[in-house]
Amino acid sequence: MATSAVDGNSTPDHVAGGWYSVPDLRLRDHRFNIPLDYSLDHPKITVFAREVVAVGKEEQSLPYLLYLQGGPGFECARPTEAGGWMSRACEEYRVVLMDQRGTGLSTPLTPSSMSQVKSAEDLVNYLRHFRADNIVHDAEFIRKRLVPDAGPWTILGQSFGGFCAVTYLSFAPKGLKQALITGGLPPIGKGCTADAVYKAGFEALVHQNEKFYKRFPQDIEIVRDVVNYLAESEGGGVPLPSGGILTPRGLQLLGLSGLGSSTGFERLHYLFERAWDPVIVQGAKRRISDYFLNAYERWIAFDANPLYALLHESIYCQGASSLWSAQKIRAENENKFDAIEAAKGGRPVLFTGEMIFPWLFDEVHALRPFKDAAQLLAEKKDWPSLYDIAALNDNKVPVAAAVYYEDMYVNFNLSMETASQIAGIRPWITNEYMHSGLRDAGSRVLDHLLAMLNGKKPLF
Repeated sequence: MATSAVDGNSTPDHVAGGWYSVPDLRLRDHRFNIPLDYSLDHPKITVFAREVVAVGKEEQSLPYLLYLQGGPGFECARPTEAGGWMSRACEEYRVVLMDQRGTGLSTPLTPSSMSQVKSAEDLVNYLRHFRADNIVHDAEFIRKRLVPDAGPWTILGQSFGGFCAVTYLSFAPKGLKQALITGGLPPIGKGCTADAVYKAGFEALVHQNEKFYKRFPQDIEIVRDVVNYLAESEGGGVPLPSGGILTPRGLQLLGLSGLGSSTGFERLHYLFERAWDPVIVQGAKRRISDYFLNAYERWIAFDANPLYALLHESIYCQGASSLWSAQKIRAENENKFDAIEAAKGGRPVLFTGEMIFPWLFDEVHALRPFKDAAQLLAEKKDWPSLYDIAALNDNKVPVAAAVYYEDMYVNFNLSMETASQIAGIRPWITNEYMHSGLRDAGSRVLDHLLAMLNGKKPLF
């Protein structure tokens, strides 16, 4: 094991910065020089982690808590002040916020950086190293260099971070003291479980759409109007500021952010309030507002996090290909999700959810260069295992998991099937929060999970 750099003395594989402040928190940056492929020593990539403590606790001997971000392909949020789950965690932990490989400051894979890779085949060979298995390898690399005496730490996994936590429990449980999971128990069956995920997902979507339009019935006509306008436009859509095109099926993607988290319904409603430019000159043609088009691209945000689109279906693959699973299951539900037919027929247009479709790599400007790589990833069969069911059946690490009953992203029934395979897990089933519970009521959610493991909420 390399010498620790926490005291400020850099080593070849770990550079630690000095302490600095945001309100009520002290922060320290760490950069680790890590193999892209752990079976080889080179090439190396950087993985960035930010250490966070409450003010005045910099030198205290505190247990470590690693936060595993949702995604895949998203960096950790940047702390601007103490609040939410971070405040609760910093009461007793030294928190580590790791930008998962390929995100944030961890050798980020952006449209521009990936353009350096000249062939689709080479890009796929690179991207295959960016799933949960290697994220766990990175976490272990960091733990052994950061935690005194390379002791175990607690992990908190949100959404895809929970998927990573279950991979951690499968292959490196000795590195763990406790595991906390929020909205992130993955399907763990062999092969590719994406079909089961999307079948359940489309059922949940119908319900969420019904709830949205019941809340805002005036939006039925507004959304239908926008779909008709897009369908009748030259090329089947209107140009987006980035150079992409907004089509009816692209419009439906707003459900990804709008239908599955608290305040999402409201934000979606207010977005459509500004869909149209006002007609201020008599006889001027009606058009969708620049405000709406810019807001749409901020909601979708594939330009900032293309890794999410490229690797999303692969997170469900073990020794099998996904073959554009979401597109296949959508085709089975097209009688409900065909936006143009719904608008023509006077039915509500249904939004879609956490699903990636092949046509995105035509319609989203930032994704177009990666269309061939996306196809190869969809066809790729030789994905390694992400879970060890035998190890999970014999799990000894204390685990508490918040399972949200109305979770649009991580299906409740599939989550409970997985929970039944993890020995000793304590699920907390609640409909008080949606998938965004850790963001919306973080201190309460984290406090509840910790109480389940420290005896404050006994089993009986």
